[in-house]
Amino acid sequence: MIFAGVDVGSMSAEAVLLKDDEMIASSIIVVKPNPVDSATTVMDTVLEEANLRLKDITFCVSTGYGRERIPFAQHNISEISCHGKGARWANPRVHTIIDVGGQDCKAIRVDEAGDLKDFVMNDKCAAGTGRFLEGIAKTFGVPVSELGQMALEGDDPVPISSICTVFTQFDVMVHLGEGQSMQNVALGVAETLATRVNRLVAKVGIEDEVCVTGGVAKNAAVVKALERVIGRQVCDLGVDPQIVGALGAALFAKERYSKLSPEEDAA
Repeated sequence: MIFAGVDVGSMSAEAVLLKDDEMIASSIIVVKPNPVDSATTVMDTVLEEANLRLKDITFCVSTGYGRERIPFAQHNISEISCHGKGARWANPRVHTIIDVGGQDCKAIRVDEAGDLKDFVMNDKCAAGTGRFLEGIAKTFGVPVSELGQMALEGDDPVPISSICTVFTQFDVMVHLGEGQSMQNVALGVAETLATRVNRLVAKVGIEDEVCVTGGVAKNAAVVKALERVIGRQVCDLGVDPQIVGALGAALFAKERYSKLSPEEDAA
């Protein structure tokens, strides 16, 4: 049986296919203006990778901001639960998940089954998110994917005092105008983001192994800064951290299908 998860976020969309207990395909795309178009495109892409068709999917669960609008999903579940479930499946030692997405940041704790125990979320400000890094990258005039390596090349982080993304971009421009290197400013940005994220983590506490999910998890400088401020090493999930939400949705699809009555299954 084939189970699918699709995660439509604010900056990217992901899809994962499971066959029994094995992940057989995954895909990531930049979101389109319409969440339905994003979901359809990323699902078409992952199906093509697996040489499958939509009718081959036994059950699909959607998650993310656009989860309630996906026409081919039989059920939808919050991204908080999906990140917890996906991370726990990828690395069974994980109990604490820090999800830094494009538009918000979440600190999550899960139980042995990967089910939600506690969480806290910051969605009122873009500070400490992918949008924050994207804005800084535009100020630098570089792709956001280059920020992490640029920051790792710095040796003296420039303090970033503003807590607002817009004002931070202004601070960055001022620092660059004063002759600070982009590497040291980027390092300061990574330290600032990690400090903001840690305020959320402190509210739920850290239990056992901790991991970072979402696109920002690919920024090595931010992860390194997080390790310093939380006092823990971030463990490896063994999968792309950006697909963890979609992976969790696929796992929920399998669980949901197993609980269907024969009448629901036939429908």
